[in-house]
Amino acid sequence: MALVKKPVTGMKEIMPREMEIRAYVQGIIRETYSSFGFTPIETPCLEDINNLCSKQGGENEKLIFKVLKRGEKLNLETAKSEADLTDMGLRYDLTVPLVRFYSNNANDLPVPFKALQMGNVWRADRPQRGRYRQFMQCDIDIFGESSNMAEIELILATTTTLGKIGFKNFEIRINDRRLLKAMSDYAGFDPDKFDNVCIILDKLDKIGLDGVKAELVSEGFEAASVDKYCALFDGTEGSLEGLSKIRATLGDSLDEAVSTNLSEIISSVESVKEADFKMVFDPTLVRGMGYYTGTIFEIAIPEFGGSCGGGGRYDKMVGNFTGTDVPACGFSIGFERIVLLLLESNFRIPGKGEKAAYLVDKDMPKELFAKILKEAMEERKAGKTVLVSKMNKNKKFQKEKLSAEGYTEFKEFYADSYKG
Repeated sequence: MALVKKPVTGMKEIMPREMEIRAYVQGIIRETYSSFGFTPIETPCLEDINNLCSKQGGENEKLIFKVLKRGEKLNLETAKSEADLTDMGLRYDLTVPLVRFYSNNANDLPVPFKALQMGNVWRADRPQRGRYRQFMQCDIDIFGESSNMAEIELILATTTTLGKIGFKNFEIRINDRRLLKAMSDYAGFDPDKFDNVCIILDKLDKIGLDGVKAELVSEGFEAASVDKYCALFDGTEGSLEGLSKIRATLGDSLDEAVSTNLSEIISSVESVKEADFKMVFDPTLVRGMGYYTGTIFEIAIPEFGGSCGGGGRYDKMVGNFTGTDVPACGFSIGFERIVLLLLESNFRIPGKGEKAAYLVDKDMPKELFAKILKEAMEERKAGKTVLVSKMNKNKKFQKEKLSAEGYTEFKEFYADSYKG
């Protein structure tokens, strides 16, 4: 059996330069989120398969890497279905494990509880630019806060973090699942088909409003209801005026508290924000996870051309574990896509100390080599990164590779000339 050098499809190998950037970004995330009162926690990468397949994770539940039972529990001869073969799976996001964690430890946690969690997740997805089958997620969540203070804090913490990393002119797009439901009801769509409507609306950026209309009709929705529904999106995106227009059109179909809540979040964030970004009301924003119950939001960075993170309120999810609902809201930053953008822009870590490479002749006497090591130690004490390495025959190629890793200073030490 031949061994394979390449990693499994969708599982990314990370080179040294990227690792430096990843560590830098993680450091800013930890420092900034901690300044907002978020507390680091960690959950296992494996979860009970029943938790992962609880019809809360939307399309992600089709992408679970499932783990076979082990030992005596795995009986291939008597197995009649997949459920007989598997009992665990790799987590596809951090929210389901976090809710289980909170449900199991709530008595030992403060109220409200502000959690910070960073870790890898796995999805059997089709790999593409910025999307892998194993990737890092960075989440902040608040449990026990029912007011929109939770959304405001989450948005401010996330945008402050992005600003510190160096991103500008991005958008936080915001909507509410209750508003989406009211719009669907107003159009006269079958309430049981609400999820189908949202799935089609979520394609709007790819197929346009005419494409959405056509697909709704092809799915059996009446043309008059489709026209009434799509008219709601005419000139209503991007501003509070658009929100007011939809509110006036829906009338009693929408609880006034929903539109008031969105207005308060947008105006509050805009009044105190520090980063360079814009709050945008987007009535077409859906978010695919089945656990969202209220406000939803996404990060849109122009350089990427798509979502670079998102989140929302999920007030019913803890109740699925404990029988008692707890207000909950979270925001996940698109860590992998942010790192990708930084790499593509040839990002250099600000304030990073100089990096020097000491290239030493392979025939350097032991006593002189000790002096070189001592010199390197003194430079390190002064804050400089110093690599001590034997000099290769192809010195030009060696320097090129080191330059790509950020080394800007090179010292060459030869046995016949170095005296220490």
